[in-house]
Amino acid sequence: PSELGGPTPKSGEAIRFGLSSIKNFGDGISESIITERKTHGTYKTLTDFLSRVGSKNLNRKSLESLIKCGALDSLCTTEHKRGTLLENIETMLAFHKEATAVAPQDSLFGAFITPPELKLPDGRKTSLLDKLIWEKELLGIYVSGHPLDAYEAMTKKASLSIAKIKAEPQSGMLLILPVLLTEVRSLLTKSGEKMSFVKVEDKTDSLEAVIFPKLFKQHADLLTPGTCLLVKGKVSVRNGEPSLAIDELKPL
Repeated sequence: PSELGGPTPKSGEAIRFGLSSIKNFGDGISESIITERKTHGTYKTLTDFLSRVGSKNLNRKSLESLIKCGALDSLCTTEHKRGTLLENIETMLAFHKEATAVAPQDSLFGAFITPPELKLPDGRKTSLLDKLIWEKELLGIYVSGHPLDAYEAMTKKASLSIAKIKAEPQSGMLLILPVLLTEVRSLLTKSGEKMSFVKVEDKTDSLEAVIFPKLFKQHADLLTPGTCLLVKGKVSVRNGEPSLAIDELKPL
């Protein structure tokens, strides 16, 4: 499951991800987590998870990846889950090291049958945009929502979607569309002016687009992946593949 704690969801109730498909998360730590869960049951709490996974591969990088993609949300009891875990990651790593020490007599927890419950102070609130950026980076897709969700009133007004444009591409068709800028590749023209080839997406699909020098010069500061834009442009179709020549744009 996308979260390590809680009951295994029934078919159709959750999105599942293989742990080793998380960026910066190797097969070794994935197998260690899964083997322990199969042997001794579901992880109930953050303390339970950190004290049972003995793999040395559970380091700062892998733990941070688990936190950012939301895999530990169900094990955190504070209000601001991912913010809390990220702010207390050093405490979590120290706890894990002590709780999984090979020689119990050398551990702070050696006198306990089970480690004392790890309690973390509530951390900063994590914005939805932060969560979405992390999920896209680590999982390749958005899980908690979509950046365009914040502009639902605008997206509902759009008569077209990228999926519809790609299903029935019409060269020369004019459109106005709210989109998320996901990729930007800038280059110099023969005359030394800057332009960009970009990729835009809505909640249905993605589309290649071009921004010519005049428009690039006017809005270079907006051409950053993760920016939500309202674009006006013309569809171009080459070899059956549509793209978009953007004539105007503004931030949502």
